[in-house]
Amino acid sequence: MTKGLHCPETDRLFEAILRLGSVEECYELFDDLCTVKEIRDMSQRLEAACLLSRGLSYREVAEATGMSPATVGRVKRCLEYGSGGYVRAIARMEEAEK
Repeated sequence: MTKGLHCPETDRLFEAILRLGSVEECYELFDDLCTVKEIRDMSQRLEAACLLSRGLSYREVAEATGMSPATVGRVKRCLEYGSGGYVRAIARMEEAEK
C-alpha cells in the first residue's frame, strides 16, 4: 500500500464509494470528484490490467488502450508486485460476469 495514502479522509472517500448503489451513482460522484481526464486515465489503467491479465503483450495493450508503453509497464508492475488491487478487482468482475 502506498505510504501516506491511508488517512481518515481517504477512508471516508472509499467508504462513500462502497456505499453507492449503482453505476449511475458512481458516474455522478466521480463526475463531481474528478476531471474527465482523470476518470478516463483510471478507466484505461483498469482496462490495461484486464488485457495484461489475459496475456496480451505490452504493444497490444498500448495499441488497444492508447496508453504509452511506460504506463502499460507501470500497470504490469502493479499487477505483478502491487497491493493486489487490480488482481482482486479483475477476479470479482470475472465472477460477476459468470
